[in-house]
Amino acid sequence: MDEAQVETVRRFNRTVTARVGVLHERYLGRDRPVGQARLLWELGAQGRDVRRLREQLGLDSGYLSRLLRALEADGLVSVRRHPADGRVRTVRLTEAGFAERAVLDARSDELAASLLAPLRAAQRARLVAAMTEVERLLTATTVTVDVTDPDDPDARRCLGSYYAELRERFETGFDPARSLLPDVGDLRAPRGLFLVARLHGEALACAGLKLSPGTAAAQIKRMWVAPHARGLGLGRRLLAELEARAAEHGREVLRLDTNKALAEAIGLYRAAGFQQVPAFNDEPYAHLWFEKRIAAAAQRPEAEPEADR
Repeated sequence: MDEAQVETVRRFNRTVTARVGVLHERYLGRDRPVGQARLLWELGAQGRDVRRLREQLGLDSGYLSRLLRALEADGLVSVRRHPADGRVRTVRLTEAGFAERAVLDARSDELAASLLAPLRAAQRARLVAAMTEVERLLTATTVTVDVTDPDDPDARRCLGSYYAELRERFETGFDPARSLLPDVGDLRAPRGLFLVARLHGEALACAGLKLSPGTAAAQIKRMWVAPHARGLGLGRRLLAELEARAAEHGREVLRLDTNKALAEAIGLYRAAGFQQVPAFNDEPYAHLWFEKRIAAAAQRPEAEPEADR
């Protein structure tokens, strides 16, 4: 890791925390620290599942409980057991909570305006553009990629969305029953693996790797990224992860097929070093076939992919 880059990130963090006032116990001049204020902002009119809230904010369960107890003691939120599932807790804003959140929103707008006010118009545009890029890149660093069973609910949701998109984009529609999709078992160890990318517990991308025995080639199948997550670099990240996994299993070639309607995916494959080759299967929905020569990991026996879920 570049030490100068690390120091730049640390300096940026110090500048931001001091400038936006998160070091003060009374954030935005109210009687609560920034952690409590952020929770109030996250709670919409319908309330939130406490577990999902914890995943989204990346908070320790004990710390989140302390924040909620403080807000509940102030009469700003109510925490209840879900009527259909006692294991699930939900939190909602009270009338006083909505009023406090409105004050925080107004003061947050004032703080944001105070950051922009000293700058010229061109500088403001540069700052906002830079913030947008930083937000996008930081979001990308929060995404996790894990080997997941293809029958897992998150995996099935991704695949369902993937098939739905193909039906809309392909000239002939898409019927999974006609496609040469691998059996679920082909995407489990030892015959393959299936990756799911998640952000704050939400599954937003997937990709499978088929490791057919007795061949030097591995094949990528069922690769998809949710439309709202495109631009985070997940496609490149999944390709790189699949390439590394294939190399670990001694494969020397990575293959995939695709439809001409998926122009963005085709551009991604070419940029990642895949070369177009003659058809290597009879996939009815494929117009293009690609492969990439990869370096198999040295001295690594064929092993089952770890279930890092």
